[in-house]
Amino acid sequence: MGCICFRAKTAAVPENILKKQARDAKLLALRKAQRDQAKKDRAAARTAAAKNAQTYAEEYAKADKDLVDAKRKAKADGNYYVEAQAKIAFVIRTRGINKLSPKCKKIMQLLRLRQINNGVFVRLNRATINMIRTVEPYITYGYPSRDNVRRLIYKRGYGKVNRSRIPLTDNSIIAGALGSKGINDIESLIHEIWTVGPAFKEANNFLWPVKLNTPRHGWEKKRHPFCNGGVWGNREELINEVIARMN
Repeated sequence: MGCICFRAKTAAVPENILKKQARDAKLLALRKAQRDQAKKDRAAARTAAAKNAQTYAEEYAKADKDLVDAKRKAKADGNYYVEAQAKIAFVIRTRGINKLSPKCKKIMQLLRLRQINNGVFVRLNRATINMIRTVEPYITYGYPSRDNVRRLIYKRGYGKVNRSRIPLTDNSIIAGALGSKGINDIESLIHEIWTVGPAFKEANNFLWPVKLNTPRHGWEKKRHPFCNGGVWGNREELINEVIARMN
């Protein structure tokens, strides 16, 4: 008696399903390649940021050592060592808009000091010094230390991205805005501000004005200059004490 065999029929896969599977596999491979490349880029960025930080630390240490050596040499020779003039100032607004003339109001807008206790970094040249002197009764300013510049940017630094105030929580925010200027991490941003580098204008405009607290123990007499025991005017290096009370 003969055996009867039945051959199973294989269902044909529609062509559109095959195309979708091929497309999905291609997109998956592309996403995986992009993730791998992004991971490599982040690792390279972290390495570059660490290298930059080390380079800047060595540069600062050398500058401090050269300053101490110059002072010691001048003292040994019976002379006085005069440090170079400050290249950067930190300006803090201390008064509101009452009795503010249109010219002073415009200068305050140019300095980006629109609120009380706001602070900005300003490159010192003839134009900015004249602007500061014009609005001097409404501000106090001085020459910040390197540590205070770093502390202000790390603690209260915000960037301007698409006209929005964004906290500097990631170096990618800085790289996206200032990468074309060679500033890709926060240490490079601090170095550019402190040394008043060639991209200072772009770096400073990227930084949002620093919002500070009212100083501990309050302000002194706001209507009197600093040299007479008041608030407004040039404090020179003593601005660092004010920053410490407001930060």
